[in-house]
Amino acid sequence: MPNAAAEAKKAEGNARFKAKDYRGAIEFYTQAIELDPTQHAYYSNRSACYAGLDQWEQAAEDGASCIRVNKSFIKGYFRLATAQEKMDQLRGAGETLTMGLAVEPRNKDLLSMKARIDDGIRRQKSSTLQAAAEKALAAGDVATAFKSLEQARAVDSGNDALQAKFEKVSRQYEAAEKSRRSNLSPVEQMKEQGDDKYKAGMFEEAIQLYSQCIDHSSVPSALQVKALNNRAACYKQLSNFDATISDCTAVLEAEPENVKALVRRAQAFEAVERYKLALQDVKYVMSLGINVAGQANYKLCSQMQGRLSVVIEKMKAGKF
Repeated sequence: MPNAAAEAKKAEGNARFKAKDYRGAIEFYTQAIELDPTQHAYYSNRSACYAGLDQWEQAAEDGASCIRVNKSFIKGYFRLATAQEKMDQLRGAGETLTMGLAVEPRNKDLLSMKARIDDGIRRQKSSTLQAAAEKALAAGDVATAFKSLEQARAVDSGNDALQAKFEKVSRQYEAAEKSRRSNLSPVEQMKEQGDDKYKAGMFEEAIQLYSQCIDHSSVPSALQVKALNNRAACYKQLSNFDATISDCTAVLEAEPENVKALVRRAQAFEAVERYKLALQDVKYVMSLGINVAGQANYKLCSQMQGRLSVVIEKMKAGKF
């Protein structure tokens, strides 16, 4: 049961809130919380007061406290997500709404807000990518600009201005790419043709071209390493894990900290149930740090480490 004295303070706060005396209401809700910190409504109401004063950090803190006290109280998720949106923390708001929808999947308010936040995240990502493209163009890097705009189109396909910008840069990129390829050596062209086949999902054809490039390139060379790494990717797509391991190992002999090869070999080791070797590669990637490994690879390796450690412990205990 709520504390009677705390409820009296809440009632005083409610009266102040209705009169839009948010500061006065905050004082009474704070007193109510001090008397009984187990009531989610006190945090929720105080969060609303802070929102009325545009004090979004405090509103977010109370929204989070509201959820902590009562995870089933949907308005707490709405309070926190609203504050996060106001502070331009769109990803955080999206995560909060996802948690709320796990409690009440058909809540119309949360669903509506989630759609708006997702759209905001999409537009924010598009804007960031377009800015990166402009920066690359200013530096004369047409290839990077093209890739950035291509990624922007993937998340913002209905943007006519973006489409026009992409078409303009696409023409520049195609001309630059044609010129670049015409100056490649025959061996370099084999690797490029292999890349084209890989992108088209023609992995067996790509393997043939990468193999020709490897056979005709000097040992070791940066070109050969790239071709080996790419051929390993093809073998992995075809579930030829022994060949994947072989090519990745060759890459790592030349470049011991090649993250792509380490991650790919770890995945192949796991697929052929060589769990200890997989864990060894995973741990090495993580030891390089997130800045070297990259956020996606670091997260993947963290997940793999947890999974592999469990399997290895079960093997030790004879339960696997």
